[in-house]
Amino acid sequence: MKNKKHIIADGLFTVITLTVVFLVNLLLVELYDTKTMTPMIFVLGVFLVSWRTQGYGFGIVASLISVLAVNWAFTYPYWSFDLISPECISSAVVMLIVSTMTGALTTRLKQQEKLKAEAEKERMRGNLLRAVSHDLRTPLTSIYGSCSAIIENFDNIPQEKQLLLLKDMQSDSQWLNRMVENLLSVTRVDADKVRLSKRSVVLEELIDALLVRFHKHYPNHKIQVQIPEDFVSIPMDPVLIQQVLMNLLENAVFHAHGMQNLWLRVILKNNKAVFSVEDDGCGISADRMEHLFTGLLDSEAPADSTRSNMGIGLSVCRTIVKAHGGELKAGNRPQGGAAFSFALEMEETEHVEQ
Repeated sequence: MKNKKHIIADGLFTVITLTVVFLVNLLLVELYDTKTMTPMIFVLGVFLVSWRTQGYGFGIVASLISVLAVNWAFTYPYWSFDLISPECISSAVVMLIVSTMTGALTTRLKQQEKLKAEAEKERMRGNLLRAVSHDLRTPLTSIYGSCSAIIENFDNIPQEKQLLLLKDMQSDSQWLNRMVENLLSVTRVDADKVRLSKRSVVLEELIDALLVRFHKHYPNHKIQVQIPEDFVSIPMDPVLIQQVLMNLLENAVFHAHGMQNLWLRVILKNNKAVFSVEDDGCGISADRMEHLFTGLLDSEAPADSTRSNMGIGLSVCRTIVKAHGGELKAGNRPQGGAAFSFALEMEETEHVEQ
């Protein structure tokens, strides 16, 4: 199906390009009574077709059609074919050479771009695997150590100490569970392509579910929520959008040093719901801002960082938002702290506040 669409698109481009070239030549002949530019203009058209379309086929077809058009409309005797003339043969040879060389060049360039994209994809996978292996090993080691301590010294460990070890195991298990959730989100993101399962989601229900999930993991952090009082329904993939918001909130918890306040706001503007996560912490440094969305995970995190690198990554968050037709933006608040925002289209029937 995809190849068929490409063929149709390339065919339409070829027809439109050659039609425009033919009409331009007719116009030049009508206005200036000259045909000196005709072969060069057709050669340009053949070059554009060979450069824009896939493979060699359309470029060769464009070359043959151009030769026939020049011979028929712009070579004496006009409006008739003289296919054995030296001009016709030389034009055919030149245009075929142009189309073949251009097709070969563009095919090679496209192959290089494909190889580059595959290399980038493998780099992202490598970063993910390195981060995951490190982040999984640390809590698993902690859980194993706590279990071993309780089993081997059950009668000698005070109940309070056992309870403390069990709480640590619970915390590490919750962390591993979030990692699995994040990985499930990542598996739905392939480079710049995201498999969406969109449906109409009530904003209040989305935020309530997000807050329950956040406070379950971070009971000591309070979020100041500001959302419209009106009923708002937004077409989205709720799992992925909730994961994006969760990741932005977790980033504030881990990276916004000195944070006292954390805000989650949603405002309605121009039939869009604008989501923003803001904090009053240390903000984002200029050097980090430059590379904020370039990696799948924060591969520059220090080796002893056990929990600052567990999110699905801002680059993946941006890809998810982009797949929904929005753009994830980052910046620093004038009052201090960081701010992340993105906008999603609402249902057409919704009333929008000005």
